[in-house]
Amino acid sequence: QVQLVESGGGLVQAGGSLRLSCAVSGLSFRSHTVGWFRQAPGKEREFVAAIRWSGGTPYYADSVKGRFTISRDNAKNTVYLQMNSLKPEDTAVYYCSASRAWSPVAPSAYDYWGQGTQVTVSS
Repeated sequence: QVQLVESGGGLVQAGGSLRLSCAVSGLSFRSHTVGWFRQAPGKEREFVAAIRWSGGTPYYADSVKGRFTISRDNAKNTVYLQMNSLKPEDTAVYYCSASRAWSPVAPSAYDYWGQGTQVTVSS
């Protein structure tokens, strides 16, 4: 059974930092992609960042480029999202997801999803 469990969300002031974690279990394929998405109230789910489990250059949404960093620890089966210089517009529920393919931006390309973790940035 595939499970993705996010943690690390919370309340932070604008300009602050948070690190989200996504613990992945039950995946048997080595070429999958792990992505982070977010969804604010009343808005569609949007792509944030993605990384191949096997390595390579990560991919970021323009809105977070230079502020967020996605990384992985293969030994711990965990993917991280380091978020710096947070803005109020970053407030959303953040979801971790996994895909068998490299099609990082489209939510429909992902096969598995976590339950989400709330990130709130106050001004």
